[in-house]
Amino acid sequence: MPTVEKVARSDAGLAAELRLSVMRLRRRLAGERHPDNELSINQMGVLGVLARRGALTVGELAVAERVQPPSMTRTVNCLEESGDVVKRPHETDRRQIVVELSEQGRGRVLADRDRRDAWLAQRLRELSPDERAVLRQAAPILDKLALKD
Repeated sequence: MPTVEKVARSDAGLAAELRLSVMRLRRRLAGERHPDNELSINQMGVLGVLARRGALTVGELAVAERVQPPSMTRTVNCLEESGDVVKRPHETDRRQIVVELSEQGRGRVLADRDRRDAWLAQRLRELSPDERAVLRQAAPILDKLALKD
């Protein structure tokens, strides 16, 4: 089996290595969720979008999370039942529903983020200064890759 250095020399090799690394990191971060959090990863994703972007329609949430509107409607209904979001009619288009984060939902997002950030910060402290510098440069590039369609 080729070493990581040899595989990552080609674009295809780099793609394979990045895919594996990002998926492993995602699984580890998902495992570091707050123990009192019973919401699914998808539900937490919706709360995260609302925390970052503010109130959105169900359609806008569906686009942001790359799901179909009926799926988002079900997710939003569950989040409303749990008290994590509040729904209200759109100000100008009464056919639309606007979803916003409740205080409970905001608290849940912050607790979950704090726990995951603490875990990742601890892992980063285990790296050398040079390794952390490389990650500082890579973070915006990874974000750019994630946001491309």
